[in-house]
Amino acid sequence: MRKQFGMPEGEKLVNYYSCSYWKGRVPRQGWLYLTINHLCFYSFLLGKEVSLVVQWVDVTRLEKNATLLFPESIRVDTRDQELFFSMFLNIAETFKLMEQLANLAMRQLLDSEGFLEDKALPRPSRPHRNISALKRDLDARAKNECYRATFRLPRDERLDGHTGCTLWTPFSKLHVPGQMFISNNYICFASKEEDACHLIIPLREVTIVEKADSSSVLPSPLSISTKSKMTFLFANLKDREFLLQRISDFLQKTPSKQPDGSSAERKGSSVDTTPESPSAPQEVLEQPTSPSSSLSDCQSFYTQEVPTASQGLLRLFQGDSSMEVLGAKWAKEKMKEESWNIHFFEYGRGMCMYRTAKTRELVLKGIPESLRGELWLLFSGAWNEMVTHPGYYAELVEKSTGKYSLATEEIERDLHRSMPEHPAFQNELGIAALRRVLTAYAFRNPTIGYCQAMNIVTSVLLLYGNEEEAFWLLVALCERMLPDYYNTRVVGALVDQGIFEELTRDFLPQLSEKMQDLGVISSISLSWFLTLFLSVMPFESAVVIVDCFFYEGIKVVLQVALAILDANMGQLLGCSDEGEAMTVLGRYLDNVINKQSVSPPIPHLHALLTSGDDPPEEVDIFELLKRSYEKFSSLRADDIEQMRFKQRLKVIQSLEDTAKRSVVRAIPGDIGFSIEELEDLYVVFKTKHMASQYWGGNHTSAIRRDPSLPYLEQYRIDASQFQELFASLTPWACGSHTPVLAGRMFRHLDENRDLLINFKEFVTGMSGMYHGDLTEKLKVLYKLHLPPALSPEEAESALEAARYFTEDSTSEEALLQVEQEDAQEKGEEKGTSPQDCRHYLRLWAKEKEAQKETLKDLPKMNQEQFIELCKTLYNMFSEDPMEQDLYHAIATVASLLLRIGEVGKKFSIRASRKLRDSACGEDHSRTTPEESPASEPHQDPAWEPQPPAAEDPQAKAGGDTHLGKGPQESQVVGEGGSGEGQGSPSQLLSDDETKDDMSMSSYSVVSTGSLQCEDLLDDTVLVGGEVSSHVAAARCEGTVDADWCISFEQILASVLTESVLVNFFEKRVDIGLKIKDQKKVERQFSTSSDQEQAGASG
Repeated sequence: MRKQFGMPEGEKLVNYYSCSYWKGRVPRQGWLYLTINHLCFYSFLLGKEVSLVVQWVDVTRLEKNATLLFPESIRVDTRDQELFFSMFLNIAETFKLMEQLANLAMRQLLDSEGFLEDKALPRPSRPHRNISALKRDLDARAKNECYRATFRLPRDERLDGHTGCTLWTPFSKLHVPGQMFISNNYICFASKEEDACHLIIPLREVTIVEKADSSSVLPSPLSISTKSKMTFLFANLKDREFLLQRISDFLQKTPSKQPDGSSAERKGSSVDTTPESPSAPQEVLEQPTSPSSSLSDCQSFYTQEVPTASQGLLRLFQGDSSMEVLGAKWAKEKMKEESWNIHFFEYGRGMCMYRTAKTRELVLKGIPESLRGELWLLFSGAWNEMVTHPGYYAELVEKSTGKYSLATEEIERDLHRSMPEHPAFQNELGIAALRRVLTAYAFRNPTIGYCQAMNIVTSVLLLYGNEEEAFWLLVALCERMLPDYYNTRVVGALVDQGIFEELTRDFLPQLSEKMQDLGVISSISLSWFLTLFLSVMPFESAVVIVDCFFYEGIKVVLQVALAILDANMGQLLGCSDEGEAMTVLGRYLDNVINKQSVSPPIPHLHALLTSGDDPPEEVDIFELLKRSYEKFSSLRADDIEQMRFKQRLKVIQSLEDTAKRSVVRAIPGDIGFSIEELEDLYVVFKTKHMASQYWGGNHTSAIRRDPSLPYLEQYRIDASQFQELFASLTPWACGSHTPVLAGRMFRHLDENRDLLINFKEFVTGMSGMYHGDLTEKLKVLYKLHLPPALSPEEAESALEAARYFTEDSTSEEALLQVEQEDAQEKGEEKGTSPQDCRHYLRLWAKEKEAQKETLKDLPKMNQEQFIELCKTLYNMFSEDPMEQDLYHAIATVASLLLRIGEVGKKFSIRASRKLRDSACGEDHSRTTPEESPASEPHQDPAWEPQPPAAEDPQAKAGGDTHLGKGPQESQVVGEGGSGEGQGSPSQLLSDDETKDDMSMSSYSVVSTGSLQCEDLLDDTVLVGGEVSSHVAAARCEGTVDADWCISFEQILASVLTESVLVNFFEKRVDIGLKIKDQKKVERQFSTSSDQEQAGASG
């Protein structure tokens, strides 16, 4: 498969299926290969070959449908094409696997950290005959997710297995058929009938597991007893012995996770013998079994640790709510409490309660104020995490206190906007509790941090529970019940908004089109869903919806939203604009009341804005809930999850398109690329970043991606990735020298020295090579041969010099190293430090204030840098049709510039010549008696002894310098007037410096014989004759000539004298063709890309 589609070794095949791909109206029978990152299809039929590769991150639509043209087919849409596959042997299995892989890809776009954790799929050590290890792993993941969602279990819970059985239900005196699920910490049961019975038994609650006596009525029974004196009887178990052993094994492991030190006692209780049962009640005393039993203990503990709200704020700020004042309402509340107490007596209390249709009825009738906090904890699953993480919240509060971040700044801004009408949040106690909970959660989950609307939901949670309980309820909401709702892009809420639109089309087709025209759904759904109606409905009414939400999930919110639209259909159909429709809905919601509430009425601020002369009729919240269940109860959790997947593809790809447009708009107009070209470049740039995530996880860019950063900074690439893009997109192809030039361009663009460049920096570099006139392009090329683009190591290699020859370069290298270390530290802090936004604002302000750079602002180029520039030009011309003419032209220009540099050097050293000559003479007279000239190159023991010819300065000046001579000699030759042309042969001839020895000048090589070295020497001596003695002195001293320099204006003027060079740089190159070729390489459309990928990965 990898060879067929050109995939690298890192790509993992999950499974493959036989099917047909519809190309037009003709089906092509072949094989569909599903890998972790790609969907591939190959067919070879009747001499026609079809090869197709689609990245999962490019999929915008994936659905299973059946039409007359495509029976039982799977449709896969990308931004560019629609693909249909049919004739599967098992279409359900194939589609399910495709869904999982597309979901993984969407996670990659949404949350790179979660994707990096998720992508560590096992490599199959021994492939199975029928199914791959990856396929089994993905199936197990799907079952785990379904198991955790069904029973509201923590995210780290892993399903061990499930089996069919029956459960004896004492309240109905029946054996209910269903499935038993066993995981590391829980035993769960779900009946075949959806509402018949659900059961969750935490292993921490279990005291005895034993086999009961079998009978014809009750075959293979298993009895499980808990600390709360409840006994559960399972029967019709297929492999009771094995099941008992697995449960016993998990029970033995469970105490090690508990802090109560009862491991020995719990271990004994896992054996199926009765005598241990009396010890069970004693071991439970340290750990509560239900929220009600633990309230006082938790409160006293956390009151000692940190100053928290020790109980629900509603109890502290209840106001005057005596029985005499409330009358019938109080009696109704007491009746609710009594109903729940009866239910607890019959069905159990705490986590091990039987959850049936009766439980749902009681929830719909309203949870009494005194039990609301306890039941929220149970139904949401927050109680499980709170009990298994004692002290976690207090530790988080302690760690986060006094810490500053962007999240804490936003929290402080929103604290006083959180239910300001409620007395609990009109004083410091409530505000401080809200601050601690929100800050602790932002500290726990920096990916989410803080999002608007979290403050409103958390303030309600604090009314019915202490701080720790509110914290764990918030964890359950953000991480399980409302996934991706509270991230920076509120993706989860947008997904459910898409579901709401789809349900409106299905259930209310008359209203759907009108609502789309008005654009109302997108306006209302975010505020309704993000705050669970708490911000748009009176508090005492909205909290009833929250009751149902914790029991049934998002299904209730969608049902109520549909019921609200249905109740206002007549008025909404008559609305002419969005504002009128919003007013209708706002007034309706303001008048949804709770006549049974025993809390004092709280003024609803939204009502003050929407009240009119004739307020609409009041609507009872329980009537609204009843209508929503009557009309829209056909909604199922499974269907909602399926719709969520479908909408998630649309939403995330839509957000990616928005990000692309935002990034393109942020590019300055003087870049020169068209909008279409910029968008194509962005796709290529992003694809390269993505490839680092799934094929090269060790890339810096893969590790450092932060979705919370601005769009421009989210996708960044490192030097190796830039090198690959540069090689395929640059108009300045330099052969083997291209990677060197790419490295210099990367350092030139990486202004903040974080070893990453963003899209704007990337486009700036590309534009410098593609657009602008000769001056602009030469300026870019000139800068690539100055620090920091030209590293000190490259500058030294230009003359094959030893490191100690250039004292300045070592200091520059040290300075560069310090800058890089500082940049790395800044890069690590990037995205987490609170100065991020201000940092970007300062950068943008500088960009606006920056004045256009003039030619005189460019620093001068020294000898080493000039030789590197000549080398680059030589390599650039090697693949051009006008190669010979360009060589001759650059040789002429280079010789002219060498003379100009010598003239400038003569004037610059005239004042200090006498002093240097005397110093050189003293040094020479001091060193000559002690060591021979031949020993001069031995200053660095790493270098080989030089040939005797190196002793004679005149021999060097003769021009017959061999390339095989040592670095010191080459360095010296390159410094003087006669050596300017000879200092660069090894660099201009070859990048790897492995050419054979030649007795000709570098520029005679460049010009292919057009300019002889002796001519160059004579010209140089004539121009700068007085410098020859200094050159000889410099040679004998063995130091780099730091006086030689050339300016950009001089280079530009010299290049303008050669029309062939002007034409070369003025030539227009179409980047569109190169982008198209790069996309083929990235998406592996061609079989030849196999070699390219192998080379890139190597």
